[in-house]
Amino acid sequence: MPSIQIIHGDITRIPADAIVNAANSTLLGGGGVDGAIHRAGGPRILAECRRLRATSLPSGLPAGHAVATTAGGLPATWVIHTVGPVHSRSEDRSPILRAAYTASLGIADELGAETVSFPLISSGAYGWPREDAAHQAVSAIRSARTTVSMVQLVAYSEDMVALLRRALG
Repeated sequence: MPSIQIIHGDITRIPADAIVNAANSTLLGGGGVDGAIHRAGGPRILAECRRLRATSLPSGLPAGHAVATTAGGLPATWVIHTVGPVHSRSEDRSPILRAAYTASLGIADELGAETVSFPLISSGAYGWPREDAAHQAVSAIRSARTTVSMVQLVAYSEDMVALLRRALG
């Protein structure tokens, strides 16, 4: 089980072997963390995402799956793109949310990454209640079979840092 560290800051400025992008299925950028990673990392990330869409992912990346690209100008070697599910009140999609974390850690293992930075997946535009999103993140990371030694959960606001600390226990 990797160590889990809570960090207050901008995920695009936190050094790690891999930074996880809470992407949309198109992989072509968007708002929130996705847009910030694409802007800070530069055009090489988008170019690799376009190649993936033109070859192995013509329909986009499904929720709960992950894929890696270069990190461009970010303080990392790789960006691991994952798609979290949209929250639903009528359907339990928490296994898909946890899969986004474990699939990302699986890709990190394949890459040989030791440190991985995560945002809180699906907690923005996808509407996942933040307290449960934090619980799902910590649960998934703790249960993952991975060789990653350090997971950094990066939060932009003090409120989110406090929420992640409570979920970590």
